[in-house]
Amino acid sequence: MKVAVVGATGLVGTVMLKVLEERNFPLTELIPVASEKSVGKEITFKGKKFPIVSIDTAISMRPDIALFSAGGSTSLEHAPRFKEAGTTVIDNSSAWRMDPLIKLIVPEVNAHELSVDSKIIANPNCSTIQMVVVLKPLHDKYKIKRVVVSTYQSVTGTGVKAVEQMMNERKGIDGPMAYPYQIDMNVLPHIDVFTENGYTKEEIKMIKETNKIMSDDTIRITATTVRIPVVGGHSESVNIEFENDFDLAEVRSTLENAPGIIVIDDVANLKYPMPKDAHEKDEVFVGRIRRDESQPKTLNLWIVADNLRKGAATNAVQIAEYLVQKELV
Repeated sequence: MKVAVVGATGLVGTVMLKVLEERNFPLTELIPVASEKSVGKEITFKGKKFPIVSIDTAISMRPDIALFSAGGSTSLEHAPRFKEAGTTVIDNSSAWRMDPLIKLIVPEVNAHELSVDSKIIANPNCSTIQMVVVLKPLHDKYKIKRVVVSTYQSVTGTGVKAVEQMMNERKGIDGPMAYPYQIDMNVLPHIDVFTENGYTKEEIKMIKETNKIMSDDTIRITATTVRIPVVGGHSESVNIEFENDFDLAEVRSTLENAPGIIVIDDVANLKYPMPKDAHEKDEVFVGRIRRDESQPKTLNLWIVADNLRKGAATNAVQIAEYLVQKELV
């Protein structure tokens, strides 16, 4: 089992390597891939050193699986080349997500859609992933009509430059700006670029990706995505209107028994999920579970996950694990 990690030196790529090691993924050969300036350098994986190679070299080595986290343009150009070499590509960029011929996968929700012909597989947006993990068991039980979501997203979702900007601001140091405004001690209701209808691309991603992953275009969704001065972990306030009424105890039980979810919901003892709880964890955390008293059959939830792990690297590795388990590679 040869596995290539394309973008191995980046923020998500380094976490992919960490997750592959932690979860003891059954690879026999690791092929780290990065830009030309990194070729020849070495990375350490499970105590062994592996040289970083170019994309062309990696394709010639014909890996079984290639985990991509190197940006949309790189993926559009090179994922088809890996596919032609017989490699199954799992891509973390937005390049393929809304392509009607490409599967958009969150294993807890729709891994069953994968087949031996799924040679390019899209990993969804981080904020979408953690939300649909929670929506799926509730949709199965009560049928979702509408979702209103507001996100509170970490600077790591932007990248290393954003983390450096925030830390520089915290220390009073001038430096490169990842955002148009200060992020430390501030909140930006602006993730990705604005479109003509006033929504950002991040908000539109959450809407369209959720419908695709859930295989249900009847679910109406609206989103407001917000960047906050936190180093790791995305949080979401989610309001869900159902077709059918629910019992709160049953909702908690349903979520507690669903794959990939940990419920922390004991407000009497001030227990609820926070980004620090999700740090370096692979699960999605849910709390503040309560009825929306302003209208019937509607629920409020608070959802937290590590955006670099379940929101990116872990989800991609879980897809790879499913492919191996079902002998699809």
